Amino acid sequence: EQAVATLVANQPLQAMTGAFHGAAWCDLQGNILQLREDVGRHNALDKLLGHLRRSDVDLSQGFVLVSSRASYEMVYKSSRCGAATLVAVSAPTALALKQAREAGLNLIGFARPGRHVVYHRAIEE
Repeated sequence: EQAVATLVANQPLQAMTGAFHGAAWCDLQGNILQLREDVGRHNALDKLLGHLRRSDVDLSQGFVLVSSRASYEMVYKSSRCGAATLVAVSAPTALALKQAREAGLNLIGFARPGRHVVYHRAIEE
């Protein structure tokens, strides 16, 4: 909840233009640790995941938050990079739901302060 509530405050380009998407890496307490922006939602995610991979971040110890809907490509990229959870402020596509289930990725949509929808929760063994 904290990450969603502070997402906009951590997006300076969005604040200036109203036209940028954000992709953030958050710790398990909801603190935004890294954020990348771009006019393209996929580009913002690519920038973030590239940075995280180069930084050797343990992607099981946090989650990816995007300021858009979750597409199947976002699910694919996040799971391939090792992220355990993808959170989107809007709805996931039907194909994103299927992809998350197949990849074992936790997928959460409609994330707003005080509410969210868990679409797929990976079962821990």
